[in-house]
Amino acid sequence: MLTVKRNVLVTGASSGIGRAVAKYLLQQRHTVIGISRDCTKLTQPMPCFTAVELDLSQIHELPKKLHDLQQTFSDIDAVVFCAGAGQFGSIEEFSYSHIEALLNLNFTSQVFLTKALLPQLKNKGSGDLIFIGSEAALKGSRKGAIYCASKFALRGFTQALREDCGKSNVRVCLINPGMVKTPFFEPLTFEP
Repeated sequence: MLTVKRNVLVTGASSGIGRAVAKYLLQQRHTVIGISRDCTKLTQPMPCFTAVELDLSQIHELPKKLHDLQQTFSDIDAVVFCAGAGQFGSIEEFSYSHIEALLNLNFTSQVFLTKALLPQLKNKGSGDLIFIGSEAALKGSRKGAIYCASKFALRGFTQALREDCGKSNVRVCLINPGMVKTPFFEPLTFEP
């Protein structure tokens, strides 16, 4: 059986779901470009894996860095958006900067990355954009106002993007998993 080998960009590749996705793709012999804000966690060199240190929460730096990324990796076939963070509490417990940072990482950075890479995928005539959302995109929960808002925004974005890409052979998918036992929960007061 002939398998198509793809060049896949995975955000959040140093931990959690992103790390698991990157490992799985490498086992399937795809080429993986793994974005992480801290590449020191990616210490073991692997064939077909390139680590890219990029802090997606630094929104003001992203347009230039994403342009450079696009130029360096012009053969990307798919993107799996796994980067994200969770902070939970009542709205009064969040500073303005914490609200902005969470929305930037969980939503705005993914929109920026899509904007940077979508023209390239459309020009190729095919591609996949796979977003890892959350069950928090389906129903608001106590102490989750900001986190849920970021995931609801991602859900609306992907639904509209799917419609926009319908005639371009770029497929858009959103996966909304429940709680998955990963390091995502280490700074939190609850776990799966």
